[in-house]
Amino acid sequence: MSSQTVATQDVTSEPELLRLLSELSAEEKVSLVVGASMWTTTAVPRLGLEPVVMSDGPVGVRGSGGGTSAMFPAPSALAATWDLDLARRSGVLFAAEARRHGVDVVLAPQVNLQRTPVGGRHFECYSEDPHLTAEIAVALVGATQEQGVGMCVKHYVANDSETERTRYLARLDERTLREAYLAPFERLVRDVNPWSVMGAYNGADTEGVAAPLLEHRPLVVDLLKEEWGYDGLFVSDWVATQSVVPAVRGGLDLQMPGPDGAWGDGLLDAVRSGEVAESELDDKVLRLLRLARRTGRLVLPGTAGGASVGFSVGSAGGVTGGVTGGVAGALHAVPDQVTAAPSSGAAAPSAALLREVAARSVVVLKDDAGLVPLVSEGARPLRVALLGPAAVEPFFQGGGSSFVEPDRLTYPAAELRAALPQGSEVTLLAGARALRNPPELDVDRCTDPVTGEPGLRVTLLAADGGVLEEHTATAWTGWLQDVRPDADAVRLRATVTLGEPGTHELGVGTVGVHRVLVDGAEVATGSTVVNEDVVLSSGHNHPIAALAEADGTAGLDATLQVVHAVGYGHFVRAALVHRLPGPSVEEELAGAVEAAATADVAVVLVGTTAEVESEGYDRPDLDLPGNQDELVRRVVAANPRTVVVVNAGAPVLLPWLAEVPTVLWGWLAGQEAGTALADVLTGATEPSGRLPWTLPARFEDVPVPHARPVDGVVDYTEGTDVGYRAWERRLAAAPAAGDAADGAPVPAAPFGHGLGWTTWEYEDAVLAWGQSHDAPATLTAYVTVRNTGPRAGREVVQVYVEAPDGGPSRPVRWLGGFAVADVPAMGSATVRVPVPTRALQVWDPQAKGWTTPPGTYRLRTGRSVADLRLTNELTVRPGEEPGAGNQ
Repeated sequence: MSSQTVATQDVTSEPELLRLLSELSAEEKVSLVVGASMWTTTAVPRLGLEPVVMSDGPVGVRGSGGGTSAMFPAPSALAATWDLDLARRSGVLFAAEARRHGVDVVLAPQVNLQRTPVGGRHFECYSEDPHLTAEIAVALVGATQEQGVGMCVKHYVANDSETERTRYLARLDERTLREAYLAPFERLVRDVNPWSVMGAYNGADTEGVAAPLLEHRPLVVDLLKEEWGYDGLFVSDWVATQSVVPAVRGGLDLQMPGPDGAWGDGLLDAVRSGEVAESELDDKVLRLLRLARRTGRLVLPGTAGGASVGFSVGSAGGVTGGVTGGVAGALHAVPDQVTAAPSSGAAAPSAALLREVAARSVVVLKDDAGLVPLVSEGARPLRVALLGPAAVEPFFQGGGSSFVEPDRLTYPAAELRAALPQGSEVTLLAGARALRNPPELDVDRCTDPVTGEPGLRVTLLAADGGVLEEHTATAWTGWLQDVRPDADAVRLRATVTLGEPGTHELGVGTVGVHRVLVDGAEVATGSTVVNEDVVLSSGHNHPIAALAEADGTAGLDATLQVVHAVGYGHFVRAALVHRLPGPSVEEELAGAVEAAATADVAVVLVGTTAEVESEGYDRPDLDLPGNQDELVRRVVAANPRTVVVVNAGAPVLLPWLAEVPTVLWGWLAGQEAGTALADVLTGATEPSGRLPWTLPARFEDVPVPHARPVDGVVDYTEGTDVGYRAWERRLAAAPAAGDAADGAPVPAAPFGHGLGWTTWEYEDAVLAWGQSHDAPATLTAYVTVRNTGPRAGREVVQVYVEAPDGGPSRPVRWLGGFAVADVPAMGSATVRVPVPTRALQVWDPQAKGWTTPPGTYRLRTGRSVADLRLTNELTVRPGEEPGAGNQ
């Protein structure tokens, strides 16, 4: 279903949709603007209207019926490819995955900007730059919707912090809002018309109004719907709707989930009392009907049925042919012990595309020793020391609502062994600890202290402490879900066999009211009563356990609160953890150093964890967790042929960067983490990624170092100087000296940086205006680059704009356009780089419109914002539009 087809259907369907609207009762209209369940809208069978099914993204399509899913690389990894073709092919795969899971609308992508590197959902966003964000998002959303699956772009708008995210007010001026934070949303609406947009939890203080986003009429009704002409559905974030009348008039179209909540409990009464006119619901219902029509959930008389689409993802062997039900492979737990886990699950057709994206996204931060790739044609066998917590247990995906159970997982050791020359040896050791929590407790060690049977004693307790029911559980996932609503607490008891000699550590991580005993001694207590806020904060996903030491056997006794969360059911969170006796921290480090010293090359995988990068909370710093920095320093001292791979979605500090010859940024790579890394290290795929954000060298240098509201307000005082623009501002004001303390701070790696595996010369750049009869003038830079290395390579040509002197204050420079070019060894290519007219414009708050300040613009072309090789000038004369005779 192409965009043109959808547009044609929209025009021909609109009278019929209006007819259906006229046949709905007030009660039916109310039901249609409130979710029917956690993930579905309400059906009206007599009109042929089926439920529209939604599901979380953006690292895969989880679906609402369980099972496994293709796990994509994190969005920040996709943006690191700067490759719009890969983004489009990823969009087609999203559509295929949605159909496989019976999903009509995927809650993705997240196009909020990475305003601060400590943001908890930084990995879910594309970039700190609005243009790069918009380009990737437009390609992905357009491709997905062409296949008949809707996308729900989120979170509208200025939803850039997780701290107090359901309550804070984002305060930003009109230009900052328009030129930075609204820019990706506007591009999406104007270019591909996303079928739904999600309103954020937070509020906004702008356009003369301070209000929650779901009640902010100037931003939603006046701007999104009227000024931009958006005809899709404006959906609440889950449990974000806090009012009836203000949200109705603020522009909200659909409250999710349902059927309870503010609208489920109060909207019908407001209509019956006349507080809300039935006619105020008509536009909302019409938008819902449009969404149902577009996704095939509403078949109108005389029109084609649902969107049954054949999928093809393109040249790398992604998805081909029709999509049917069923899943490939199964989730295998990440191993607790330090062993080489085999890849799990069969490789579905989607694996090839996911592998390509993950490998292409890898950024070569430095390669002074030329260690990548590790092998060349006809190379001898290698002895590789594969070290680090992320080598044993990779961090495949960030925490929070984007989580999916993968179709399969691939691990670095197994894939590297398979890819290296025959006879190579790979020694796998963690060498350091990144997680605060020990591994999960093996329930096979447990016996019910009452019956003596294998398993845990699970007792449901009423508010007065009385026993409601109890049973023995022989398996434990860390959750007890769908608990009966009259239960107030759950008591878990077990006798745990600790047969290995030495000291064991036991504990329970939970949320809310709790009391944990180990061998009768109190280990932890809590008195905070929690509700759905703990779900929204993701505090239930990774609770840190208080630990007790024991040996032989231990009695575990934990009484835990049942969380009664509106819209999320009733559940208990109990992360039962157990660390076996084993080497000390120092012994683990020593073992890794010994392995590195005897290897031909050491590959160290370090990174963040789900305890660090997750929806629901922001990071207090940018440090690598645990003792991973110490591991890197000791390994490189033992073996100068060391490659470090950073397994993280958001920036972390690399205090050893100058000491290590080769450093790669490997992202949160998804299910193909192992295969992609093997491809990069062995030379099967060039690591051609470029940073979509700035990597700081020191935390104190970060322009926006925290995301905490002050008195309930997050103040965007930096204006349009988001991310790299702030670094450029400081460098322009105080040029960098050899020591950052003597001048402006210099990042460890700038925005757009990435070396790949070859070298490049920039020979020429020519600017040209193009004009078509029905479109505004467009500016294009034609850039000639030469690959001066011995290998074919991929270059990301980047064009930055610098404003004329005088005029309104603007960033020192900003990304105006980019393009990817594949060039053979010693060859050259002329690359076409579109630069949209908006790149030259500013928002005029007085005139309430876009304007192009006159003067001479400089367009700087190069490999990153800090490596600019060519300069062109472009003059815009007063009173003339860009392209009208400009030179």
